[in-house]
Amino acid sequence: MDSWEPKRQKLKGNGKTSRAVNYYLDEVKATIVQSYRDLVNESKAVTPQLIKARYLGEDTRNHTLKNIFSYHNDKLGVNLAPKTLCHYRTSQKYLLKFLEVEYRKADIFLCDLDYSFVLGFESFLRSYKPEHYQGQIANNAVMKHIQRLRRMITLAYHMEWLERDPFIKFKPKLEKREREFLTEMELSKIEEYSPSNDRMSIVKDLFIFSCYTGICYGDMMDLTKNNIVTDDDKNLWIIANRNKTGTSFKVPILAKAEELIQKYKEHPRTLFNCKLLPTISNQKLNSYLKEMADFCDLKKNLTFHMARHTFATIVTLTNGVPIETVSKLLGHTKLATTQIYAKVIEKKIIEDMNALKHKLDNK
Repeated sequence: MDSWEPKRQKLKGNGKTSRAVNYYLDEVKATIVQSYRDLVNESKAVTPQLIKARYLGEDTRNHTLKNIFSYHNDKLGVNLAPKTLCHYRTSQKYLLKFLEVEYRKADIFLCDLDYSFVLGFESFLRSYKPEHYQGQIANNAVMKHIQRLRRMITLAYHMEWLERDPFIKFKPKLEKREREFLTEMELSKIEEYSPSNDRMSIVKDLFIFSCYTGICYGDMMDLTKNNIVTDDDKNLWIIANRNKTGTSFKVPILAKAEELIQKYKEHPRTLFNCKLLPTISNQKLNSYLKEMADFCDLKKNLTFHMARHTFATIVTLTNGVPIETVSKLLGHTKLATTQIYAKVIEKKIIEDMNALKHKLDNK
């Protein structure tokens, strides 16, 4: 090439094309030199391959948020319960929405994450109203989404995909919330409630079934007749694995739960989907429970998960079932999780006794 000057490694002449090409070559050379210096400052082993990777943006400094999402879901997702992985995907979706709204970006380099990013994401979640929510995201749910981000970022940090932990100054702000459950009187009101249509009848029955089995919504929707087992003494049991943890649970079928199983044995909806009970979305179910609470004159914010809490407290613990047994029935992996219900009952006893003391003192 006649216009190329080997000694200077540039084009000859001072024309427009020569100046543009030579300027570009100077920029490339400066970037390569800076890549070399960066690797030296980072105490990395300097090789032509590493310098090339740093220059091309292919080394660890240039991993993005989407990269850690993909790595986490592909490599670690197999060890997570499907429901847990689903929660991670929801958190990831909110993060990408945050990037879109606050940064006008579809992705961001991990090395650009800092404390202000974490605070910004928290602020975004507190004001964001997802389509599937009835309102804003509650405080503890916000903390859960940030907790999942923290776990993914910690994974990236341990793999040396970023040099500093942006969460090092962040303190989670969890609110202590009591486990709400129905009293015996409130549960009786629901049992005595006579729905005027099939929809509300199913909602009532699913709630009652959970009150007498402790099975949560997700696990209940997966039940089939194959989950019912008869032991040597002719007792009926429901045996399944929890979606959330993969832990197995074995629950005796009490009389009221058995009545409901028999009720829906030949029901068109269970025959169609081969399930033990009719299926309904969690969102609709909780919405209809608000209706049912009004009909039953209940002042509590009735949710489906309250049925599981009612089973743990009113149906089992207050009737003398040992806490270790209740823990097994609920499919808890730690006894400490079940002990929360015992504390709730203890607090309720104290409140009731104080009320009695006050009544007696006023006589």
